[in-house]
Amino acid sequence: MSLKFRFRLVPLLATIALVILGVSLAQWQTRRAHEKEQIDRQMQQRALLEPLVLGAKPVTVKDVAFQRVKVTGQFVSAWPLYLDNRALHGAAGFYVMMPFKIQGSNMHVLVARGWQPRNAQDRSKMPPLATPDGIVQIEGIARENIDRVMQLGQATPVSPGAIVQNISAADVARQAHLPMQDLILEQTSASPDGLQRDWPLPSAGADKHRAYAFQWYALSLMAIIFFVVTGYRRGKVSQ
Repeated sequence: MSLKFRFRLVPLLATIALVILGVSLAQWQTRRAHEKEQIDRQMQQRALLEPLVLGAKPVTVKDVAFQRVKVTGQFVSAWPLYLDNRALHGAAGFYVMMPFKIQGSNMHVLVARGWQPRNAQDRSKMPPLATPDGIVQIEGIARENIDRVMQLGQATPVSPGAIVQNISAADVARQAHLPMQDLILEQTSASPDGLQRDWPLPSAGADKHRAYAFQWYALSLMAIIFFVVTGYRRGKVSQ
């Protein structure tokens, strides 16, 4: 008896598709790991810099991302926004966002003020939001954006009190007709508002992405092995 390989087109095409999919997803996960590591290095470097005092002069977000920021001014309390599907320690909730008018100018910055839990019975029912009155100084970290989540269906229009999946400073500038700095300030300074500011690190998870990449590469290899093994069939040795 001898082993003979039986070529079959459909299994070959299925194997090629699985290998392409697996390698593509593995490469994507590897790129994500590299991005997280780059963010981590950038965060460490900019943590050593003196805090940026944010004023009316527009800044380039890529030049200041992850740098500590101080800003003085007043919250635009009529424009609260809520980022949905943001969990903290396993609890469902929202990030509270609000424009902040920079003192001595007409420029604003979008502030991620903190996290609050979701009402278990009615997700649209928000607790009273305590907002500091008058001129205050806040501190935080400059972010290019708040981590985006999958948008299901049509995006909710940006309006005061809106619950949205994702938001940018440009969205608020366009809908609220407010001049905005092109960044989001992730507030870290304390404030008597009941919000939690235990922000997730944007650099976390590089090892997880590498583990996922390994799994996708392994799937691609297993697809090739399965195709080869199942392609052989026993045949008689010719006399």
